[in-house]
Amino acid sequence: MTEFLDKTFWGNTVLDWFIAIGIVVLCYIGAKILLYFTNKVVKKYTEKTKTQLDDILIDKLEEPLAVAITIAGLFWAVEYLTIPNPSVEKFLNKFLLFGLVLNVTWAIARTLDALISEYLVPLTEKTNNSFDDQLVPIAQKAAKYAIWSLGVVLALDNLDFDIGAMIAGLGIGGLALALAAQDAVKNIFGGIMIFVDKPFKLGDRIQINGFDGIVEMVGLRSTRVRTLDGRLVTMPNSKFNDNEVTNVTLEPSTRIILKLGLTYDTPPEKIELANSILKDIVNTNQDEIDEKHFISFNDFGDFSLGITFVYFIRKEGDFFNTQNKISMQILKRFNENGLEFAFPTQTIYKKELA
Repeated sequence: MTEFLDKTFWGNTVLDWFIAIGIVVLCYIGAKILLYFTNKVVKKYTEKTKTQLDDILIDKLEEPLAVAITIAGLFWAVEYLTIPNPSVEKFLNKFLLFGLVLNVTWAIARTLDALISEYLVPLTEKTNNSFDDQLVPIAQKAAKYAIWSLGVVLALDNLDFDIGAMIAGLGIGGLALALAAQDAVKNIFGGIMIFVDKPFKLGDRIQINGFDGIVEMVGLRSTRVRTLDGRLVTMPNSKFNDNEVTNVTLEPSTRIILKLGLTYDTPPEKIELANSILKDIVNTNQDEIDEKHFISFNDFGDFSLGITFVYFIRKEGDFFNTQNKISMQILKRFNENGLEFAFPTQTIYKKELA
């Protein structure tokens, strides 16, 4: 038996090979024991804690740690053995280092992914904005791809790949892709700016580029606005970077300007009565319109005496119903008090020649 163990095979005795294999098996068994211990003991303890962070870390790091222990056993075995060919030993070490880097990358990527799902995604679900619900999954995948790309590059670098040439090739390809998709990228960045600046949210009434309506959806590339006449307008998000946006909903009140024209035979007393009626309408509708108002007899028009009436609908008031209510009150009270509204008329004087 001793003679068999002392036999040399590829620069090492049979006993050395058995010891090297035993090291690998021992580390593998240690990895299995670690997994068993974390599942039966550690996880039961972390389940009792108030935070989910320890549960996530244990769940996502236990497998990469077990793989790392196995790789460490392989490193130990290679170091223990005498490899006759230095290039083979160098290759084995680099290959194991390649695997270790990928294993660390795997651990970081899956842990970050779990943390985003556990903490960031629930926060976006509580907001009224649908844009962040779309942005977070994309950012989550982008972060995962970025981590894996960096890990693979570092791993390949340890295998003596020409990383510089690879990155240069990727840079040229990325430039061509960016030029081809510059409009899409511009819209995506526009969506990101909406998310960051928050000029409006779902349900807000906005005015932009000649459109006036309610925001129904904010997406990654476009935003949908339901105009006041019921049309659905889909706008690229880049429009919100290039144009001014007025958020009507955030205004403390909405200004309404009425131009009232009375007939030219209306005496001054009636004009004063009209002003008093308008002021009384403001005072009796304080629950819907602001006490701030402007009333001015300020125009001698072509066919009417003009009164400008400016009032402000409160933020909580109904925009259309309030206007309807105020206008109906003006019409009724003016008619009751003999205040006649003018309509376009023209008087022609005919002069006979002698």
